[in-house]
Amino acid sequence: MAFELLDEHEQGEVVRKWLRQNTMSIATGIALALLLIFGWQQWKHRQDGKAVEAALQYQALGVAVEGKRTEDADAIAAALRKDYPGTVYAVLAALGQAERAVVKGDLKAAAPDLDWARSNVKLPALKHLVNLRLAQVRLAEGDAAAALGLLESIDKAEYVGQAAELRGDALVKLDRDEEARAAYRDALAKLDPQAPNRSFVQMKLDDLGAAPAAAQQGS
Repeated sequence: MAFELLDEHEQGEVVRKWLRQNTMSIATGIALALLLIFGWQQWKHRQDGKAVEAALQYQALGVAVEGKRTEDADAIAAALRKDYPGTVYAVLAALGQAERAVVKGDLKAAAPDLDWARSNVKLPALKHLVNLRLAQVRLAEGDAAAALGLLESIDKAEYVGQAAELRGDALVKLDRDEEARAAYRDALAKLDPQAPNRSFVQMKLDDLGAAPAAAQQGS
């Protein structure tokens, strides 16, 4: 209210005095703001550059895999994981390494690749895929309980048919046949009618036989 009582000249003097007293603070604030803007732009530029570099490396990885140059593929995948761990390309490279190890029957090599991918993946949909693949490996290693635990972390909207089938497989290993039947039925309900593995799921369900009479009456 006191400021409103000053005339234009007096108001101008007050402003000029305030500016003189606070010139350093204002200049510092402007400098900090400019540094933050510049720093953000530089960081964004570096991140964009890294993404492009990682994409090119992943493309080279695909060429090496297609050409069956295993050593080159492994070297490129290792470089992606070392130099660009925060990118989706590094996670995909780790998934590819695990898949190639599984094809060779080397589950011990596949598991660490999938564990690395699980620790570094950021995209939710890709995280569900990593968990599904790791659950498959854990089950193949004979650890059905670990496989079930991983399957619980998969979003019900993602890979529902595959996850339900794998859950059934794990439950069979744990001698929980009634729950396995329910899982296989769930898989059949969720799988596309033309899905290639649908007949195998039906065979697994048939192999379990009919539910015990007591269980049928209680259901």
